[in-house]
Amino acid sequence: MTAVIVALVLVGLYWTLLYRGVSLPVFTGVTVAVVAALWAVGVLGPIGVAVVAVLIGVPLAIFNIVPLRRALMTKRLYGVFRKILPEMGPTEKEALEAGDVWWEAEMFRGRPDWKQLHDFQLTKLTAEEQSFLDNETEQLCAMIDDWQVNFELKDLPEDVWDYIRSNGFFAMLIPKEHGGLGFSAYGQSCVVAKIATRSLTAAVTVMVPNSLGPGELLTHYGTKEQQEKWLPGLASGKELPCFALTGVEVGSDATKMPDTGIVCKRTVDGEEVLGLSLNFNKRYITLAPVATMMGLAFKLKDPDGLLGDPETVDYGITCALLATDTPGVKIGRRHFPGATFMNGPIQGEDVFVPIDSIIGGPDKAGKGWRMLVECLSAGRGISLPALSTATGKGMYGITAAYSRIRRQFGTEIGNFEGVQEGLGVIGGYAYILENVRNLTASGVDHCTPSVVTAMIKYHATEMMRTIINHSMDIHSGRGIIMGPRNYLAAAYQALPVAITVEGANIMTRSLMVFGQGAIRCHPYVYSEMEAAHNPDFNAGLQEFDRLLFSHIGYSINRAVRGFTLGITGARLAKSPVNNAMSDYYRHLERFSAALAFCADLSMGTLGGALKLKESTSARLGDVLSHLYMASATLKGFEVNGGTDEDKVHATWALEYHLHEIENAFHEFVRNYPIKAVRPVLKLIALPSGRRFSGPTDSQNAALCDMMLNMKLDTPFGKRMSYDLYIGRGENDPTGRLMTAFEKLQEVDSFYSEFLRGVKHGEIEGETVETQLQDAVSKQLLSADQADQIREYDRLRYDVLLTDDFSKEYLANPLSEQARRAEGRPADLRIAS
Repeated sequence: MTAVIVALVLVGLYWTLLYRGVSLPVFTGVTVAVVAALWAVGVLGPIGVAVVAVLIGVPLAIFNIVPLRRALMTKRLYGVFRKILPEMGPTEKEALEAGDVWWEAEMFRGRPDWKQLHDFQLTKLTAEEQSFLDNETEQLCAMIDDWQVNFELKDLPEDVWDYIRSNGFFAMLIPKEHGGLGFSAYGQSCVVAKIATRSLTAAVTVMVPNSLGPGELLTHYGTKEQQEKWLPGLASGKELPCFALTGVEVGSDATKMPDTGIVCKRTVDGEEVLGLSLNFNKRYITLAPVATMMGLAFKLKDPDGLLGDPETVDYGITCALLATDTPGVKIGRRHFPGATFMNGPIQGEDVFVPIDSIIGGPDKAGKGWRMLVECLSAGRGISLPALSTATGKGMYGITAAYSRIRRQFGTEIGNFEGVQEGLGVIGGYAYILENVRNLTASGVDHCTPSVVTAMIKYHATEMMRTIINHSMDIHSGRGIIMGPRNYLAAAYQALPVAITVEGANIMTRSLMVFGQGAIRCHPYVYSEMEAAHNPDFNAGLQEFDRLLFSHIGYSINRAVRGFTLGITGARLAKSPVNNAMSDYYRHLERFSAALAFCADLSMGTLGGALKLKESTSARLGDVLSHLYMASATLKGFEVNGGTDEDKVHATWALEYHLHEIENAFHEFVRNYPIKAVRPVLKLIALPSGRRFSGPTDSQNAALCDMMLNMKLDTPFGKRMSYDLYIGRGENDPTGRLMTAFEKLQEVDSFYSEFLRGVKHGEIEGETVETQLQDAVSKQLLSADQADQIREYDRLRYDVLLTDDFSKEYLANPLSEQARRAEGRPADLRIAS
């Protein structure tokens, strides 16, 4: 019995040491103390001590004596690692190093510091930003007739273009000293989101110059002379920018672009000028048909050593600025994407520009790829989450309102469980997107997070896809008939734009999130790779030795933590709060530990082949993404005081995220390429199987009930609508819907009684009018109540109507005669 007790105590002791992640010297010291204690009390005799010394003492001595460890163990491993590790090209190295790691690294490393999240301050709108949102942005939205934009003009009207230019919408990121607005990333996000609830075409037109564009590149990397030359014109709207990156055969793999810039000398106005001969063929370039200046990405070559380094010919990807009327540039034709924003091809043949056209000057030759990766990272964190959140919150209100107004089989369609399945997803996703958008945009205001913006680009746009699909299902025929009344079809039609822009979602998920995240977020891997590439073998060996044994301890600790938290239902994890969200913090820490170990084991067993196992890495990326998004929900819950609405929405969101995390782990383990490793992975990731099944029907119904009865003047309603444009008036597509919904809320108490009376035969009549007259005569309604129901019924019926047109108008929507017949404004000013 004594031996059993001693064994249990020792197991508990060492399990605790590994769970807490003590250092190797501490682990060794405890072991020496344990052996001494066992010898002192007589559990171990001289022979036992000798056996322990040989089996345990010798390895521990080797591990702790660094020169001996390095000579006997690490040197051989280091040599093998240097041989098998593929060479990292300068482009790949720049992509990996671009941007910063941020909160996502905490979720990746298995032991998140929740205090760091709680202490992080979300960006708040400044008074200037709030005013711009409430006034200029509101006015812009009111000027736009999206049916006119998408069907009649296939462009923004001239007065809208002028308003955007003259009011600084293209200059939100440009510093004030250059005439720009100098808005925060969060401020830009709110402006783009609000515009997107009115017109995706206008939102894309505004967002592109404020994400990946000449303005951002000039602000971060331009020379003083370049900034003074170009930024004032961009800020005033005199210059319209575009950036030419993607080519005909170059999509996600932009490093393979065939476009070139050859350093050469030309005689210009009688003087010899050092410059570039550019040849390029670009497509999918937003604003290209109307741009006056362009940024251009190309591969720079200097065959004659004119830049001063005769040893270097290929400099790599470089970025330059030039006017679009430069001789040799062919520009102006349009693509016709799902949304009608300006987008088109650009070609150039032997286009000569001075050498100082390189952004940042000649010293930045070959540095373009890093510039682009960092700017793309920031853009992903602002623009696309803003579009997705605008769609989510817009559909939240619109679809909920329609679900109350539309009645079938004698009841509001929002009461049907089948409708609530989709409606709840809209509400849950909208809440997730708002919290993720707030945290991510605030992160961009503090650093340049690269991994997190890639994951949010993918998940936000995929959520948007789901939201729009559910909204279309619930609206049914009302959503598919095109016309001025339709507030869904344009977003549905334009959805693929967000899915493919800045890299197709398939590539983002399978290559970028975990591919870059595993190396950048891991505390040791990238440093180990750098040590392996160190040309000084001994210096590299010393650094590799230190990193390797820290890495081994880290991996063992995460394995023990992941398994322990898994079999105990995460009860041993610590929560930073004591409220309804406490258990969710614990479960996220548990899955974070499991991810850290699974990532380590995958990199260790698959090595470089992991890069080719895209489904495997994508599933680990999904785990990381949902950990980050769940933590954003927890942050939002704490910041907003945990209202009843927040509790219901946050619970739905976190149940969803935990379900998706377990599913990702399940598919990761089930399909892991090396079968022998699968049991180990399952033991750590899902030791007791899957426990989370997603939001229950009752949780979904509770969320739907709040959606169907939400008022915009409540604290929660204000938070979900502060950056939305809600049209006013019965001639506005969203205005007529919200006017009817607000009227329904006013008459709801006695309107419900009226409908119940009709259903049970207490109120008679074939039409609503005769039924109202009968209800008043029987004193079941007052005359005033009847008048209010008449007004609501008129509004309700108008909401259900769809558009129809003459064939003449559809054939030529710009015909003045056809337009007058349709009641459309006859005065159309087409943008030049």
